[in-house]
Amino acid sequence: MKPIVVVGSINSDLVVTTKHLPLKGETITGRTFDTYQGGKGANQAVAAARLGAKVAMIGKVGSDSFGSESIRQLEGHGVDCSHVGIEYGPSGIAVITVAEGGQNTIVVVPGANGAVSSEFIATKRTVIREAGLVLAQLEIPLSAVLTLAEICREEGVPLMLDPAPAQDLPAGLMALCEWFTPNETEAEFYMGGAAVSSDGMVAELRGLGARNVVLKLGERGALIDVLDGDTYSIDPVAVQAKDTTAAGDTFNGALAAGLSEDMGIAKAGAFAARAAALSVTKPGAQASMPTRAEVEAIL
Repeated sequence: MKPIVVVGSINSDLVVTTKHLPLKGETITGRTFDTYQGGKGANQAVAAARLGAKVAMIGKVGSDSFGSESIRQLEGHGVDCSHVGIEYGPSGIAVITVAEGGQNTIVVVPGANGAVSSEFIATKRTVIREAGLVLAQLEIPLSAVLTLAEICREEGVPLMLDPAPAQDLPAGLMALCEWFTPNETEAEFYMGGAAVSSDGMVAELRGLGARNVVLKLGERGALIDVLDGDTYSIDPVAVQAKDTTAAGDTFNGALAAGLSEDMGIAKAGAFAARAAALSVTKPGAQASMPTRAEVEAIL
């Protein structure tokens, strides 16, 4: 089985829990504080690795203790970090506030993630060529993501893009992606703010150039629309949510793992939805991600 190559951000998450999220201008007292490993790229790499996939990470960390700890933790989950660069300066940081019920706010300081350049990505062509699937997000510079997409197309490697955080995309990027996996908020952004049904969202995204669309619906599951015209509705799993921070990242990592095993899109989608559901029952990002056995127990 060819490896999944994840290209994206590597962060340390500084997490505060509170009774409720602070309003504008409000100062509140937090309940707990913890440091976790995160970043959408690293999270999705760990999610796939914990589910049994062979995973290699491409990204950058800083020359600080956060960076060295991030690499140590990734390798501990079985992720190959030999393609992670070390940039002089600070690593990426995310400050996360989590309220009762799992609602959260996130502020990201890119740090070394901002140094993931097109030139850096171009030096990784060989490992990209050898991948069965490449998984990317938008917490590194868009120019690097576009270069990655072009290399994937040239090398015949499918690219799954999680278009988060939502931002204006370079012309042609969406059409270079085999899989486009927004949540509802992101989908509305890419459609220019139009509020339509879930079916309408996937149809419009296809019209904008996306080949295969996976619309993440949170507690309502997911809707998948593929190039051959088939549509799959993925049922949700009822759980008691404690922390939704890594749900989307877990979904993407699990979906990539399923597709890399040739599960078929319907089964891979159900696999991903169950992995994401399990992730919200525990605090933290990578620490909350389920194992293969845990997901298969509820399939």
